[in-house]
Amino acid sequence: MDLTKELVSRVPPFEGESGKLSSRDDLPTDVDYAGAVEELLAGAPPSGEVWIFAYGSLIWSPEFDFVEERLGTLAGYRRSFCLGWVRIYRGTPERPGIMLGLESGGSCRGVAFRLPNVTLRENLERVVRREHPIQWEKLHMKWADVRTDSGPIRALIVVLDTSHPAYLPDLAEDVIVEALATAAGERGSMAEYLRSTVEHLEDRGIHDGYLWKMQKLVAARLSR
Repeated sequence: MDLTKELVSRVPPFEGESGKLSSRDDLPTDVDYAGAVEELLAGAPPSGEVWIFAYGSLIWSPEFDFVEERLGTLAGYRRSFCLGWVRIYRGTPERPGIMLGLESGGSCRGVAFRLPNVTLRENLERVVRREHPIQWEKLHMKWADVRTDSGPIRALIVVLDTSHPAYLPDLAEDVIVEALATAAGERGSMAEYLRSTVEHLEDRGIHDGYLWKMQKLVAARLSR
């Protein structure tokens, strides 16, 4: 990989204050999250199994319990840096970042995690809270078919609402690279996020050509 740890370390750490969720007036309530969990479970397959399909940081930092994982392929979606501008976590108002999302078209190879039945609601709520830090008009998660070597499964995927202002389609490549090479927040830099995602995919035998190209371009930008 061109994007080495040494190159990632060249991104200056964030200064000042990252965008704070606590100061917002549009944060979901516990009731909102509980309702979202019930809404998602209402669409669960007859087996009652709940799988979460991970394509980015959920692979290497799931923050929920699981009892099984499988490599899987999601048809009809591909990874894309199209979610921004991120001013919390890995960005600031001065150096906003851009995150991975699933855009329509192509396919995506990732990891499916099965949640434990005994703590199903608690762990699903962890995922919902992570993916919905502010109030929503419609959930960013839905059920989809995922192919695995052990057979097809129904899994929850996180998808973008293309009508949402955070959706940034058709960004110029150099704009994306600049954001990935410069943005940093309280959880680290965007370059670190990119490297970790590529590294953990490769460890599982998943080679994403788009991310492989992006890490080369970000490495070249940091080298300069």
